[in-house]
Amino acid sequence: MSTGVIILLIVVAVALVAAVAARSVVARGAGGGRGLKRRFGPEYDRAVARHDGDTKAAEHELEERVKRHGSLREQPLESSARERYLVRWTAVQEQFVDSPRDAVVEADRLIAEVAGARGFPDGSRHDEQLDALSVHHAHHVHGYRRVHRAAHAPTNGSGAGPAAGTEELREALVEARALFQDLTAPDRGDEKALARGKSASQEKTGKAEEAPAATRTDTNTDSSRGRTHAPWALNRRHVKGS
Repeated sequence: MSTGVIILLIVVAVALVAAVAARSVVARGAGGGRGLKRRFGPEYDRAVARHDGDTKAAEHELEERVKRHGSLREQPLESSARERYLVRWTAVQEQFVDSPRDAVVEADRLIAEVAGARGFPDGSRHDEQLDALSVHHAHHVHGYRRVHRAAHAPTNGSGAGPAAGTEELREALVEARALFQDLTAPDRGDEKALARGKSASQEKTGKAEEAPAATRTDTNTDSSRGRTHAPWALNRRHVKGS
């Protein structure tokens, strides 16, 4: 085989490799965008809107968030700590009936505290904490953002702008509850242990005892699922100042 033919073959081979590499880069770029959209959901759309429709800028921002916080491992909560947080959230919901703004301020403080306990940046670094939460709880983080914004909005008579209305505060608190529930939900191991404990208890007693109906209220907590039920005021909007 002549030297010229060898050189030609080498050139063709290099061109093919370059073409495959270029196609791979394009494919990774498209897949990366789709992957970010799947991962961040509504946060992806908010990032695009914040960048005035510039998808590349929005995706760069989200990719940076993943680089900084993607390796974060959430720390488990002790059962006693989880119970305390659930009780405090129930108190927040009850407080909303008489003092909506104070309830939202406390909700903002409580979510920041729980997030810090789970291993996220602490509440003193709110923007960084929010970015980290958006990587791991993208579908629910906006409620926390709304609560924080409402908690730090001007009050009536401050002259710094319009204060948040009661309905706006209610909606923010209801939306933020989803993130709180995510952060306080038992780990899978805890759920299995709880199920085993319930099964053993039922075998001993022969049946599961139910709490008296008179003790059930809309503000009860279901600690086994990490869920809190909103008082009727949050759901029906019957609050003072509404």
